[in-house]
Amino acid sequence: MSTLTRAEFLADEAHRQVEGQEHEHHHDTGENTIFGFWIYLMTDCLLFASVFATYAVLYMNTAGGVSGKDIFDLKYVGVETAALLFSSITYGFAMISAYRQNRPATMSWLLVTFALGAIFIGMEINEFHHLILEGNGPNRSAFLSSFFALVGMHGLHVTAGLIWMVVMMLEVLKRGLGQQTVTRLNCLSLFWHFLDIVWVCVFTVVYLMGVAS
Repeated sequence: MSTLTRAEFLADEAHRQVEGQEHEHHHDTGENTIFGFWIYLMTDCLLFASVFATYAVLYMNTAGGVSGKDIFDLKYVGVETAALLFSSITYGFAMISAYRQNRPATMSWLLVTFALGAIFIGMEINEFHHLILEGNGPNRSAFLSSFFALVGMHGLHVTAGLIWMVVMMLEVLKRGLGQQTVTRLNCLSLFWHFLDIVWVCVFTVVYLMGVAS
């Protein structure tokens, strides 16, 4: 092997090693990001658990006012719940499209997910509005205070998720579906599915048990 050929060979090997290290670095960074986000979700889970515990202690303290069976409309909340649960499915389709590097399909599914999430928030705000107009605001009783705190906190999380989703749609439009963007979409996916699971618990503990009690 001539000196020039050997030099070219060594340079090529060095270049490949650098590319391999960069790829491994990006791969590790993505995994670390996902792991870190799981830790955040665990802390958020503790936050929701504490508010659930507060509701469990206070839901019987109506101060002579209305209880859950007097104000909850299961058909209305059922539609609200269906919108959020379907949004979890459509976000799953968005992630499948993102893994396939199909930007138009990813954007379409994200838009559908956003619309379903917005329907959920709109219905929740409407529910709160009617309760307050009827004199059943959070200051009426401990039951209503804990109800507004628990359901409202979940609603704030969904609103944050919708804002995050808009940011991600803009990023997909501007930068495409690079590894970093897909990792961020993955984090939002974990967050969105987590909120669905929390809402199933809210629907069961607050609404179903509230109507039955």
